[in-house]
Amino acid sequence: MRPRVFVTQPVAASAIERLRAVADVDVNPDASRALSKAELLAAARSHDILFCLLLDRVDRDVIAENPKLRMIATMTITPPDIDVPEATRRRIPVTVIPRALLNDATADLTWALLLAVARRVVEGDQLVRSGVFPGAQSSYLLGGGVSGRTLGVVGMGGIGRAVARRAHGFAMRLLYHDPRRLAAEEERSLGVTWVELDRLLAEADFVSLHVNLVPETRHLIGARELGLMKPTAYLINASRGPVVDERALTRALGERRIAGAGLDVFEREPDVDPELRGLPNAVFTPHVGSAVGELREQMANVVVDNVLAVLEGKRPPDCYNPEIYANGN
Repeated sequence: MRPRVFVTQPVAASAIERLRAVADVDVNPDASRALSKAELLAAARSHDILFCLLLDRVDRDVIAENPKLRMIATMTITPPDIDVPEATRRRIPVTVIPRALLNDATADLTWALLLAVARRVVEGDQLVRSGVFPGAQSSYLLGGGVSGRTLGVVGMGGIGRAVARRAHGFAMRLLYHDPRRLAAEEERSLGVTWVELDRLLAEADFVSLHVNLVPETRHLIGARELGLMKPTAYLINASRGPVVDERALTRALGERRIAGAGLDVFEREPDVDPELRGLPNAVFTPHVGSAVGELREQMANVVVDNVLAVLEGKRPPDCYNPEIYANGN
């Protein structure tokens, strides 16, 4: 009997074709929302493998719904909404995708947010669409400059490095903070200077966050940290929502204690605070750092690589809980 795979949202056709060569595949056709718990329970009940996206919440109940569940294959770098300990207890492999795949696409989106919020692109677009055209030299849409300003990068991993490299095109001064300082040669190559976080926040015109979400980085940026920033500075977050205390950020933006924010991620995704949504000095995208066609196809096929390995009785190449193979299985 062929294994049954459930894909929680549409993914690249090439990936689905590869799966259908070896398994019966069902795909939820609705790309506009994450599945409800009831829908995930039903999917788990009747399938051997779950192919999940970032916002799918595969909790203990979903995993327990099918004692014969063979795998949870995710198209994420880390699986924040999967009960990995429960999967591990049941010796179910949870797979992810390599972090480096997303470096360039996420860095590009970071810059899109930075430029959009500083130059008030979204507000300008809305004005033109509503028939308002203040004029080429009107002060109506004065924004913040980018070229020659100071960019502070928090988290100098692959994405942080990619963001820093792009900043050279804008002749920016580059500060960074990371608990693991780069080697001196790499700092020189990237043109970056390591500083303590408080100094970075105080001196940067743009603060761009690129840290992993771990207990130490939850609410890394809160009321105190926002209070250190210049009133003319902007916060950009394309890492994970809970890195920022969203209520504190909403207050800081509403009181104009910082100039603006560009956000691709939110503390309680997919829910976004209505008060935050209503602020004109913030630009939002719905967690789309990897939303590039060819990249998403590559990501989906990496997931399939992992699925095929499991179906062949092999250890998958991107296993997040490798301890289940501790005995060589």
